[in-house]
Amino acid sequence: MTGQRNAHTDALASRALKTTIIGVVVNAMLAVAKGVAGVLGHSYALLADAVESTLDIVSSAVVWGGLRIAQVPPDEGHPYGHGKAEPLAAIVVSITLLGVAISLAVGSIREILSPENRAPETFTLLVLVAVVIIKETLARFVLGVGTEVESTAVKTDAWHHRSDALTSAAAFVGIGVAVLGGEGFEDADDWAALFACLIIAYNGYRLLRPALAEVMDAAPDTGVERAIRETAERVEGVVTIEQCVVRKMGLEYFVDLHVEVDPNATVYVGHAIAHRVKDTVRAAHPRVRDVMIHIEPAGTADDRSVLML
Repeated sequence: MTGQRNAHTDALASRALKTTIIGVVVNAMLAVAKGVAGVLGHSYALLADAVESTLDIVSSAVVWGGLRIAQVPPDEGHPYGHGKAEPLAAIVVSITLLGVAISLAVGSIREILSPENRAPETFTLLVLVAVVIIKETLARFVLGVGTEVESTAVKTDAWHHRSDALTSAAAFVGIGVAVLGGEGFEDADDWAALFACLIIAYNGYRLLRPALAEVMDAAPDTGVERAIRETAERVEGVVTIEQCVVRKMGLEYFVDLHVEVDPNATVYVGHAIAHRVKDTVRAAHPRVRDVMIHIEPAGTADDRSVLML
């Protein structure tokens, strides 16, 4: 039977959820500010940036929903819990980024080909400076939380914020060129928006890969496996750890261990050692939900084949 959720994991999930809500609030305010400034300042790059911020709200809501579902305890139909909802949310956000990139690129090209381009207003530059500072600060904060709680979805959300900061920076350059260059440079704003689309698309692709890997039960960082192996090997009665396999499920881990013990040990002793290993690993690593242990006799492969006969 899998272990129950612990207070440590619940605290991490709660922090991740609060961080996501902060992102939603900030993006809502920025989307309105950029949209108004884009219309009044005649800047397509700023309007495109406002659309990106609006979709940031949707992506943050998806991450929030994924984290909430991942917190649901195991049930009869989902004995390993609902942790996969977390990387699935990251996949949705990543695909959204790619979709935004394509949509904005089409709009940028349409504006570039338009014969009625007009240079943006100078005040839009001040709006973009404020946006870049706010979004990069938010991205660093969210990325820090995502790294701490080891949440693929939260880290993906952080890079979504950073892509918004990068698109705003690109818009600043484009508007600056359009304003300073004067007649003949009106398209610089639209070219900046097109360049920003490439950045968004790259981030979407880069973030999609780890989310897909987690859904496919790819091994987590080697440091996790090494730390669990070292903890298990220190348990009394353990000769060595022959195999350690770890997979991530949301914010938690499931571990499979092949533990080698004295070949002359009784079934009762082997069973007791297995329980000590499981309890020790879970106590030392609160993120570990459950440990499945296979007891093996210590010695060479030849020794084992003889014992089996």
